[in-house]
Amino acid sequence: MDEYNPEIIAIQDEDGKEYLFEVLDRLERDEGTFVAITPADDDDESDEGEFIVLEVNEEKDDIYVSQIENEELLEELGNLFEERLALMFAEEEEI
Repeated sequence: MDEYNPEIIAIQDEDGKEYLFEVLDRLERDEGTFVAITPADDDDESDEGEFIVLEVNEEKDDIYVSQIENEELLEELGNLFEERLALMFAEEEEI
């Protein structure tokens, strides 16, 4: 049985406070690279199944994420990630 090793990233807000997120899925498209993330330290199971979709931007040696301003693209990506994640978790449950 494979050991679960989630990809954890740290994101800083405007005030420099750091938050940890687990990367659930990554998707590269013509419009850019996008990730679906969820708080890594969130013990509140009421948010289970919820995720945030962000755009990944690379500038020289720095990688940062940003909100997606285009509402249509955000909705499309949200639906796509939801389908992909449902398939991934369904496959894990079958194992």
